[in-house]
Amino acid sequence: MSAFTRPVLLLLAGLLLFTTSMAVLNTLVPLWLIHDALSTWQIGVVSSSYFTGNLVGTLVAGFCINRFGFNRTYHYACILFTVATLLLGVSVSFMSWTLWRLIAGIACAIIWVVVESALLRSGTIKVRGQLLAAYMVVYYAGTLFGQLLLGVVPTLLSSVLPWVIAILLAAILPLLFARFEKPKAEGKQQHIWGMLKRRDARLGINGCVISGVVLGSLYGLLPLYLAHSGYQDADVGYWMALMVCAGIMGQLPMGRMADRYGRLFVLRIQVFAIIMSSLAVLNSYSLAPALFMLGLAGFTLYPIAMAWACEKAAPDELVAMNQTLLLSYTVGSLAGPALTAALMQYYSDRQLFIVIAVAAVIFMAMLFSKADRHHNPLAMQ
Repeated sequence: MSAFTRPVLLLLAGLLLFTTSMAVLNTLVPLWLIHDALSTWQIGVVSSSYFTGNLVGTLVAGFCINRFGFNRTYHYACILFTVATLLLGVSVSFMSWTLWRLIAGIACAIIWVVVESALLRSGTIKVRGQLLAAYMVVYYAGTLFGQLLLGVVPTLLSSVLPWVIAILLAAILPLLFARFEKPKAEGKQQHIWGMLKRRDARLGINGCVISGVVLGSLYGLLPLYLAHSGYQDADVGYWMALMVCAGIMGQLPMGRMADRYGRLFVLRIQVFAIIMSSLAVLNSYSLAPALFMLGLAGFTLYPIAMAWACEKAAPDELVAMNQTLLLSYTVGSLAGPALTAALMQYYSDRQLFIVIAVAAVIFMAMLFSKADRHHNPLAMQ
């Protein structure tokens, strides 16, 4: 039986629409704030508020799913994100946008937990790898579409909000025709703290933290770096699209390599590539190959780390484990932009790639120093 059942395909369709709108906003919000003459640290705070919302949403997602089920939680989160997006056009100020992006971040995290948990519960261990790969490809495809749209449509706030909200409303529709069974409360309920204490998932969790630092900094502050380098809004969208396209291209090859050679080996390659591509930008080498390699390695780090952590998780542990991994990711994505924005404000924009390289070096040290105390899981064939 195929892993891609009708409900799974409809869920992925909804994710594609939602992610397209989310990607447009993630790139344009910093640029809109630049046009309103906000300082670098204020833009960093607004970006961090979104990731703070991710943190809050991750913590409450399990309760929402257990209380309302996958379908209703997904619909409520989509509506919440739509409202937060609509409010961007009501009040354009530092404090209000910080609040709206916080709310949007909460909704995003809830949707991620819903989609990941529903997909993984829909298949056996043997097809989880396929489902996870499809999830990441669809997620990054939506991100890519969003970036490409910036090159062909007006990017003014008043022009963008109507069609972005229309896409968000369309993202609600697929799950009106699909049904995912509500998790049953059987036995002792699993909690995030219990997942954090699992030694066999430790490096996977750490990898999600580093992935958050890398991707949070790139999403939140690379548009600022490019704008300060003299690129127009449409050009910024193309550079972001280049990175995301590299991430899409790398998903399946990295997954196959992890299945064949082990996830530890692949994680080391990814981290090394992140370090080298960051150094390439710092040394003023060609921006295109450096960003392509950064996207190829950085955007594929999270699913490999996630697969490591979920390898031994039982079906009734998947929601809690996904919450734990997203919590780890959001901690990194919250700390990354906040620290990087401060360094960029007081030193130079080059600090963006210095922070990314240092984070990768730290994880590389973990992979070599702790590998002997962790199993090196391979996906089941």
